[in-house]
Amino acid sequence: MGFDVEEKTSLIAQWIKDHDRIVIFTGAGVSTESGIPDFRSPGGIWERFDPNEFLFDNFLASEKVREKYWQFHTEIYYTILKAKPNPAHLACVALDQIGKLDCVITQNIDNLHQNAGLPREKVIELHGNALRVTCLTCKKEYDRKAIQQRVEGGEGDLRCDNCKGLLKPATIAFGQPMPFKEMKEAESRSTNAEVFLAIGSSLVVYPAAYVPLYAKQGGAKLAIINLAPTPYDHQADVVVQEKAGVAMEMILEGVKKRV
Repeated sequence: MGFDVEEKTSLIAQWIKDHDRIVIFTGAGVSTESGIPDFRSPGGIWERFDPNEFLFDNFLASEKVREKYWQFHTEIYYTILKAKPNPAHLACVALDQIGKLDCVITQNIDNLHQNAGLPREKVIELHGNALRVTCLTCKKEYDRKAIQQRVEGGEGDLRCDNCKGLLKPATIAFGQPMPFKEMKEAESRSTNAEVFLAIGSSLVVYPAAYVPLYAKQGGAKLAIINLAPTPYDHQADVVVQEKAGVAMEMILEGVKKRV
């Protein structure tokens, strides 16, 4: 489409007015505006840590890897703690409050959608959540703050107080199976969406990147909002090359004018 950003966001706002099952898919580009760096970008954390060292099988097999993994994840944890929701997160909450949002499906692990005010049940986390910890054996869930105190107290090989299983941040490590329930839920919600917004995602990390295709195949109107081109731009009904927060504020303003 040869429209400018204002015209494109106005069109998306009209779609939202005309439909009630809006599904939003968010990637790292939403969180960068809250001060959380894209770990894959130049200067990101993967330039200082070797992701291959932290393969899930290595985590399971080596106490030394587990100790280093918790050190690495401590840096992520404190970066996330400092972050605040930005206009893109708040726009999702506003769409929920007017009854338009079906759910948010996110690749992000920072809890910012919930911090902005979205109920936990409205957020489908494909890559987990860094503010929670789970036992890999009995699946007991822990608040990260309490576990972090144990890490900083010198504990390196953390164990569940219920079954003595290994504790791990509730995020998906390289080589770790994707969460089956969340992936099926994301596929179902996307397939049944009427409007699907993919925001701040490069759409190159699989299998999460398939999610917008489920929506398109299900007949949804597909909008991609991202600063850089994505592999699926040619399948979108509209592509907006703009920052997530800016575009979502414009869309929300357009929706308010029409409601």
